[in-house]
Amino acid sequence: AIATKIPVIPRAVMLAELMRMKEGIAIAGTHGKTTTTAMVARVLAKGGLDPTFVIGGILKRTKSSAKLGRGDFLVAEADESDGSFLHLSPAIALVTSIDEDHLDYYGTLSRLKETFLEFINKVPFYGLAILCSDDSNIRDLLPRVEKRYLTYGLKGSAELMAKGIKRTKKGLVEFSVIYRQENLGRITLGLPGIHNVSNSLAAIGVGLELGIDFINIRKALKNLKGVERRLEIKGKKESILVIDDYAHHPTEVRAALATIKGRYPKKRLVGVFQPHRYTRTRDLLKEFATCFKGLDILILTRIYPAGEKPIPGVKTKSLLPLMAKRKKPEVRYIASLNKIVEHLLKILEPNDLILTLGAGDVYWVGEELLRKLG
Repeated sequence: AIATKIPVIPRAVMLAELMRMKEGIAIAGTHGKTTTTAMVARVLAKGGLDPTFVIGGILKRTKSSAKLGRGDFLVAEADESDGSFLHLSPAIALVTSIDEDHLDYYGTLSRLKETFLEFINKVPFYGLAILCSDDSNIRDLLPRVEKRYLTYGLKGSAELMAKGIKRTKKGLVEFSVIYRQENLGRITLGLPGIHNVSNSLAAIGVGLELGIDFINIRKALKNLKGVERRLEIKGKKESILVIDDYAHHPTEVRAALATIKGRYPKKRLVGVFQPHRYTRTRDLLKEFATCFKGLDILILTRIYPAGEKPIPGVKTKSLLPLMAKRKKPEVRYIASLNKIVEHLLKILEPNDLILTLGAGDVYWVGEELLRKLG
């Protein structure tokens, strides 16, 4: 394209151009932004606003990651990994979390936080920032937010909160929505996990700001189908259940395991984790060594480079001595994905749950295992 002088436009620049033609709603954050973007799009659709959306994952409902709607709103997942989300100027800016990640680009957590603050303050005078006040890094920024904002969370004194959280018999969660001290009613969420309660509050905040009736917000969140590679049930064969999740940061791994353990408390949990990027593995090695609580067996495999060049001394095996003193999970390293499948076939017991974790191609292990089981 460059050789023939065809313009090459970065995703964020193109997204910014599209957003100029609509009222933009941009969802950013280290964790939860894909699922939250899907929730926001669903709430707007149920509210009759027929939004355009651009999401960093495949929606199970539509089998696509984007849709051109006839309405006035564009709902987009904003990528903070390289600062490109600063191209966007949304009417509503939503931030789910700020955590130590992408430090290969930002260098320090402080610079990452400052960039998020710049993103938040790009909201126009008539716009709104929706911010998760459970996150300490977001709380640090609140005194310097220059635009109107709404806080949400599960604790503290957020303006929008979830109270009375209970797990249903089907393993889902229900809760009461408290908005500025008013109980709007209870919601049963179509996705499992306490972290998704937080994500749903963000979507509820958008819906309330846009005047969508709470009844329609409740229906939208109850009928969620979710996003592929987010606690996605890949299949079940011979009582062996296989689930895949995109978690590639210690915080995300903990959230996924807490949800799985809560939903399947009696199953033996066998995890397969593929680290994603050499820089992330290097920067968060100690955190990775402590984030797999809840697993009975953990199989580690090679780092998925995602375009990065190897860094001398940075390897998955560096986790082994850091985890050796813990009784659980029982940890082993297998470099080849094919060999992992062979190993699983040897050690599987009836009613086991296999959980593949990572943003690379580790999901193939679960798919191949199901094929081998017939």
